[in-house]
Amino acid sequence: MIETGKIWMNGKLVPFKDAKVHVLTHALHYSTSIFEGIRCYDTPNGSAVFRLPEHVERLFKSAKLYSMKMQYTKKDISDAILQTVKASKLKEAYIRPLAYYGYGTMGLTPTTNKVDMSISCWEWKMGESKAGKFSGAKCKVSSWVKIDSRSQPMQAKAASNYANASLARMEALDNGYDEAIMLNSQGKVAEGSAENIFIIKDDIIQTPPLSAGGLEGITRDSIIQIIEENSGFVIERDLERDDLYNADEIFMTGTAAEVKSVTQIDKVKIGTGKMGSVTKALQKSYTDVVMGKDERFLPWLTFI
Repeated sequence: MIETGKIWMNGKLVPFKDAKVHVLTHALHYSTSIFEGIRCYDTPNGSAVFRLPEHVERLFKSAKLYSMKMQYTKKDISDAILQTVKASKLKEAYIRPLAYYGYGTMGLTPTTNKVDMSISCWEWKMGESKAGKFSGAKCKVSSWVKIDSRSQPMQAKAASNYANASLARMEALDNGYDEAIMLNSQGKVAEGSAENIFIIKDDIIQTPPLSAGGLEGITRDSIIQIIEENSGFVIERDLERDDLYNADEIFMTGTAAEVKSVTQIDKVKIGTGKMGSVTKALQKSYTDVVMGKDERFLPWLTFI
C-alpha cells in the first residue's frame, strides 16, 4: 500500500504512518468494529464519492446493531470523509471509515470503552479488480458455511463477519480459484466472500433475498435500480447450488468488485464460458453511472 495523504482519527487528520492504536484496543482482540467501503471516482466533472449518504447511513445502522455510541453525527462523518479524500490529493480512491471499541477495559464486554473512529483512503483505480472484469472469474463453492443472523447481525458490516469470509476466500485461492461462493446453513446461496451474487437464466435476472444471509449491498441495490430504470426487473428468490451450475450468466457486485462476471463455478463452465451480453451491458451501465454520464443517477454522486 502506498501511504498517501493523511488519515482522519477522532476528529483530527494525522500523517498516514502515525495513524496507530494501542495493542490492547478492544476491537483488535474481540473483533468489535464496523466499517464501510466507499469509492471515489475521477469523473469528467471532477472527483465524486459514490452514494456517500447511503454508506454513512449503513455505518450508523451497523453501529446500532453493535450498541456503539457514536461520538459524531452522520454529517460529521460525511464531511470528514470528503475532508480526508481532499487531504489525500487522490482523484480516485477507496475509502474506509472504521468505528471500533478502543483502548480501555479488557474483557468480553466492550461497552465501557469509547467508540473510536477513523477514516482512511488509498489509491484504487477503476477496474483494478481484474478477475471478472474481462475474462470472467473462476469461483469455488466454499466448504465453509455462511454464518447467519442466529449467530450475529448479518446486516451489520462488521469485521467479525469477515473472518468467516476470509476463510472461504483463502480456501478458494489455495485451490486455484479467484473467489468463493458461500452457502448458508440450509444449503441456499448466500453471497460471495465480499460480493452479492446474481444469476441470469432464460433472460431473467435473479438474486438471493437478504434473508439468505448476504449483506444489503449498496452496489447490489444500485444494480437493481439501474435494471429497473431501464425497464427490466430482478427476482429475489432462494437459489440452489444447481441454479448456479445451470445459469446462462452469473455476475457479482460490490464496492471494490463493481460488476464482475463469473464464468466457472467449481469445474462447471457457466453458459458459454465467456462473459455474457447482459453482464457486459450492466458493466457499461454501472460505469456510466459512477462516472456521471447517466444524468438519471447524478444524485448518487457527491462531488468534492
